[in-house]
Amino acid sequence: MKKIEAIIRVEKLEVVKGALEKSGYPGMTIVTVEGHGRQKGLVQQFRGREYRVDLLPKRKIEIVAKDESVERILTTIIEVAGTGEIGDGKIFVSSVDEAMRIRTGERGESAL
Repeated sequence: MKKIEAIIRVEKLEVVKGALEKSGYPGMTIVTVEGHGRQKGLVQQFRGREYRVDLLPKRKIEIVAKDESVERILTTIIEVAGTGEIGDGKIFVSSVDEAMRIRTGERGESAL
């Protein structure tokens, strides 16, 4: 099992969510996050003055999936969330040792 964490633009959340659900991956956790990567924030103007916004709002999608589903999920997210501009986000994939459904006690992939 793998855990996929995708940090994407706020405005892309609904499109990504819809594409994942259409592809057969309805289970996900959405978290509101703030941060910056290489872009190091934005410079904006307000009432004639410039100010720097260091932490930009993003959405993090977390999915735990079977190993054989990971490539398809990654491809879906990249195709739908990408704009080709700085700030599109990042995806991290890590191993999950165990999963357990609290209600039934199922373990492993059957708990997904």
